[in-house]
Amino acid sequence: MLGTSKAFSGFAVNDTQKAKRFYEDTLGLETSEENGILTLKLGGGTDVLLYPKPHHTPGTFTVLNFPVDDIDAAVDALAARGVVFERYPGLKADEKGIFRGGGPYIAWFTDPAGNILSVLQTR
Repeated sequence: MLGTSKAFSGFAVNDTQKAKRFYEDTLGLETSEENGILTLKLGGGTDVLLYPKPHHTPGTFTVLNFPVDDIDAAVDALAARGVVFERYPGLKADEKGIFRGGGPYIAWFTDPAGNILSVLQTR
């Protein structure tokens, strides 16, 4: 029934202007804004909506993943733009904050609203 629907995702932020600056200036994404809702324009034509929620509490899970060809280069570039990578108990990350255990190589970071994002590289 919905197999041909051009689905999209969304998540809350507490301040759309801070989010806009972060996603544009720090991550280099194209955005648009209409009626107080921020739209992230992702590769491949995918959009993600960021909607304001005044008493936003970020989830404890990753809301957006960015696949990259070279995680070391991506982490270095993001760190140079001020991104701080998260370290989680029980997951041993290297000095850059990259977890290289099972699954893809992955490094987590947060947006200004505390939402968890990642860059990841397939092995």
